[in-house]
Amino acid sequence: MNSSEATVVVHSPRSRPADLCSRWSVDQVEALLQMPFNDLLFRAQQVHREHFDPNAVQRSTLLSIKTGGCSEDCGYCSQSARRDTGVDAEPLMQLEQVVESARAAKRRGASRFCMGAAWRGPKDRDLDAVVGMVREVKQLGLETCVTLGMLKDGQAERLKAAGLDYYNHNIDTAPEHYDKVITTHSLLDRLRTLEKVRAAGIKVCSGGIVGMGEGRRGRAAMIAELANMETPPESVPINSLVQIDGTPLAGAETVDGFDFVRTIAAARITMPTSYVRLSAGRSEMSDELQALCFLAGANSIFYGERLLTTDNPDADQDERLFDRLGLTGV
Repeated sequence: MNSSEATVVVHSPRSRPADLCSRWSVDQVEALLQMPFNDLLFRAQQVHREHFDPNAVQRSTLLSIKTGGCSEDCGYCSQSARRDTGVDAEPLMQLEQVVESARAAKRRGASRFCMGAAWRGPKDRDLDAVVGMVREVKQLGLETCVTLGMLKDGQAERLKAAGLDYYNHNIDTAPEHYDKVITTHSLLDRLRTLEKVRAAGIKVCSGGIVGMGEGRRGRAAMIAELANMETPPESVPINSLVQIDGTPLAGAETVDGFDFVRTIAAARITMPTSYVRLSAGRSEMSDELQALCFLAGANSIFYGERLLTTDNPDADQDERLFDRLGLTGV
């Protein structure tokens, strides 16, 4: 199977009707990535200004509510029980701890609070606790998001009833590259959970990771996969791989910063009404590289010093950068 075919094959008919299959071909997205840099950023900025305030950046805070011990073998992840990364399995956090973290995030200026658990998917007893967390965080006036792995029938509806706004479930990488990164589940498994989320009326947060050996063609295929969903994700996190000792992808070739910016721009052009989030890997980016990402159409960040188990720029550092660039956090 070549990469242009893969974009169509992995989707079920409900995810992508036949009349939308060729909306963005892999070739078309790759052509965007190959444009002269200035032309690409100019086009992305034009698209961005048609749909968003160009100087406003949405801020989310991510909390690991259940860390480590995951049964999956994702090659980039420190939380897999199959790897020796120094991350120990921890129990699900208590409700009071989560609510206090959400209050602190709101005081720092976050408008969305995201809760992540290292599971293949939640058991019903686990979901009972998460539903309570969603309900309490929602009452603080924050948007709510969770990432819990793959959902069973009826679980998305329970989360919706509790007030969940977004469900994060990244497609991670290009369809043809997927089994080089993960073997314990398939991309189709991920897409089936996204269908459940959509059917329950929850907004989708789904993106991927750059720098896992996918190459330019693979990055184009990943963007096409997201853009060609029947409804593209409302939130699209673009992550730069954070290499973690003990994972198979430690030592992977680092993606050139300009190629990362190009990926942001392609996401903005192909998904013009989505929030494009500059996500993991930001702590390793210079202020200048982040500024180029904002120019390319990124208008969301994770805000706070931790992203699950990896570092993130602290809030004061982000405030200084926003002041220098004339950006407003929302």
